[in-house]
Amino acid sequence: MKPPFESVVQTHGTTVLRVCRSLLGVHDADDAWSETFLAALRAYPDLPETANVEAWLVTIARRKSIDVHRAAARNPLPVEELPEAPTTLGIPGARDQDLWACVGTLPDKQRQAITYRYLAGMSYAEIAAILGGTVEAARRASADGMKSLRKSYPGALEKGARP
Repeated sequence: MKPPFESVVQTHGTTVLRVCRSLLGVHDADDAWSETFLAALRAYPDLPETANVEAWLVTIARRKSIDVHRAAARNPLPVEELPEAPTTLGIPGARDQDLWACVGTLPDKQRQAITYRYLAGMSYAEIAAILGGTVEAARRASADGMKSLRKSYPGALEKGARP
């Protein structure tokens, strides 16, 4: 018969805490220890009586430690000093506001074709793969978009110029 779970925690708690501290350090070890025993508590009723409980708990602790490392990798890193101003990358300049307003009024396929072709430098085949059509349809959407832009924004787009 399996011992009560409380005695499992008393018997193996120190070993699990050492494993967590070894893998994570002091600050994150307590949380991993708690997560280990919460997961173990849920699975304990299904654990065979002949199982090596200590090895089972160490395996859970190792996996919980991996989870902590993965979560930490997704968190932003603190920096000593924030930049004085946000980047303007991808934000139209004051002189380009009218042009980008015109681009924004284009139908979706034309706007996407213009964006992929002239801003991302993609081929018509790549654009067709993204938009789900033929190469000719991508070329036509781009040409129609440029034609509309030339009409709605005269003088700004010379033949062959990029938006």
